[in-house]
Amino acid sequence: MIKPSPAKSDLNNRPIGVFDSGLGGLTVVNQLIQYLPQESIVYFGDTARVPYGTKSPETIRKFAVQITRYLQSQGVKLIVVACNTVSSVAMENVVELSSVPVIGVIQPGARAALQKSKNRRIGVIGTSATVSAGKYNSVLSSIAPDVVVFAQACPLFVPLVEEGWIDSEVTEMVARIYLEPLIRQSIDTLILGCTHYPIIKDTIKKIVDKDIEIVDSAIQTALEVRAVLSSNNLLNDSGTLPEHLYYVSDFPQKFEDIARRLLGQPLKNIRRISLDDCTG
Repeated sequence: MIKPSPAKSDLNNRPIGVFDSGLGGLTVVNQLIQYLPQESIVYFGDTARVPYGTKSPETIRKFAVQITRYLQSQGVKLIVVACNTVSSVAMENVVELSSVPVIGVIQPGARAALQKSKNRRIGVIGTSATVSAGKYNSVLSSIAPDVVVFAQACPLFVPLVEEGWIDSEVTEMVARIYLEPLIRQSIDTLILGCTHYPIIKDTIKKIVDKDIEIVDSAIQTALEVRAVLSSNNLLNDSGTLPEHLYYVSDFPQKFEDIARRLLGQPLKNIRRISLDDCTG
């Protein structure tokens, strides 16, 4: 869902805003850096209140509104909702509040899955809130009415990732319990319906059949951001080196370690901000 941005000549050189419930949105940041290396990024991870997937829709909407206001105060030119839970539950709230274009992760991932699927039997794994909202089901069905969607909530994945249990036997055991019911449905495509999940993609690949296509919406989201910036004449044309800022609402020990692993470099500009700064 995209809300057109007002025409402002100084918008081009402003950063892209990205937010997530924790560190999962860094998978989107990684792809943005790959596909838009000239763009600066302001990232906000709500690490003090992660996970979102077990919270009520009202609470998720409240958090989304607070963070949108904060990113707008940072002068961003586009907001990426790099959280499937927020994209499922509170996207309308973000779009209504934002004065710049807004891009979520659900539609790009759904379109990519339909391009890959041959038998139109698609699996979706996500947080409890994402699965309950049924947004993937409705988006997929609106594009391809013949699609059959099998959704599975995986509430333990986000805490495991946030704790850094990426390659552990425990994570593999939990993943097997979650994924085997989907495999029995003869799916040929699996959507990773949470930006935390690509971090444990190797574990997921061990369990699913090698012929099952795995869709990571982070890549598709980055491509959509590039297309929207281009069509709105908002690509950075300053020629200056980009600057990436990372904000968190709490500073967990694992955040920087996992971020370094995801982005291939240490984070130089990571700061903790008070949740009061996200209110308004």
